[in-house]
Amino acid sequence: MHEISSTKKPKIHLSWLREIEEEFKKPYMESLRSFLIQEKSRGARIFPPSDQIFTAIKETSLDDTKVVIIGQDPYHQINQAHGLSFSVNPEIKIPPSLVNIFKELKDDLGCELPNHGFLQSWANQGVLLLNSILSVEEGKPGSHANKGWEVFTDKLIEVLNKRRDLVFILWGNYASVKGNKIDSKKHLVLRATHPSPLSSHKGFFGCKHFSKTNNYLVKKGKTPIKWVE
Repeated sequence: MHEISSTKKPKIHLSWLREIEEEFKKPYMESLRSFLIQEKSRGARIFPPSDQIFTAIKETSLDDTKVVIIGQDPYHQINQAHGLSFSVNPEIKIPPSLVNIFKELKDDLGCELPNHGFLQSWANQGVLLLNSILSVEEGKPGSHANKGWEVFTDKLIEVLNKRRDLVFILWGNYASVKGNKIDSKKHLVLRATHPSPLSSHKGFFGCKHFSKTNNYLVKKGKTPIKWVE
């Protein structure tokens, strides 16, 4: 897991590296690295692949970030996770939560439903798709919780909070708590229940977060997100 080693720069965008490089030298990150190495040595299959762990802050630069969608941890089945929250690799069946996200997108904006769950185009437009926990063991959701990732992603949110006029989209209680330190006077903070089938009908459907995001971006003189290409 050299990607989080203190002796080699991780594969992230330079704009992020300038802000968080010191994090990779801290004890919690060394402990996290040791944990991941130990897990792999015992034969655990970890997702996403090690070279995709930091995809979110590699593909979406700090300077280009306009919207932040916070997830919990990566998908835990083979070939699904690739480092962007809620996104799956091309040709992979769209997971239930993302199916509901797309339903809300269609209802909100009247656009066609995407035929794949690969959200790279969102990342390219400045949507930071950030999981709170950046790795997971196959078939064991939440298995890498409380190992250090939350400290790291709290730092990313801290850096983002210092900026102005961003949109933070927080779906579910976990993301909502994660965003408690976000300054709602400087940013637009949107909250709803999680889009999973268990909770989507309790406040996610009808939240209109996609139109609210674009209206805010336009108001701030920014280019709105083209959610479906």
